[in-house]
Amino acid sequence: MNIYISTKVNGTPEVILSKFDRALFEALVPPGMKIHLLRFDGSVKGDEVHIEMLPLGILMLKQEWHSLITENVNGQNESWFVDEGTKLPWFLSKWKHRHLVRKISPDTSEIIDDITYKSPFFLLSWLLYPVMFLQFYYRKPVYRKYFR
Repeated sequence: MNIYISTKVNGTPEVILSKFDRALFEALVPPGMKIHLLRFDGSVKGDEVHIEMLPLGILMLKQEWHSLITENVNGQNESWFVDEGTKLPWFLSKWKHRHLVRKISPDTSEIIDDITYKSPFFLLSWLLYPVMFLQFYYRKPVYRKYFR
């Protein structure tokens, strides 16, 4: 399954991508999802992010998620990094998230969340789509506020 969401923000790709830090990561957590950020190295190839998720704040639903940054490119008109899941919650068997920032004008860019995921069960992949889509659509106002 693929999710592709674009958000127009102020700033250049270099500046925006440099602010993909721990504070932004925590700001992007949607309501109803409680996380503990166990490790956050950054967004450069070889960095890792480890989280413990508590959906709806329920301890019994606790899941771990580890991602590895597998590539990063810093260009004048486009910059991006890719995180791939190395340890995923039970409901996912594959995760690849490309965080792309593309220059639109001298002081405006778009942030693109390009996500590919797969569940161990075909039907579950489809059932997860609305939840996943809304989780990432929630980022649009957060990005706009963060990159004023």
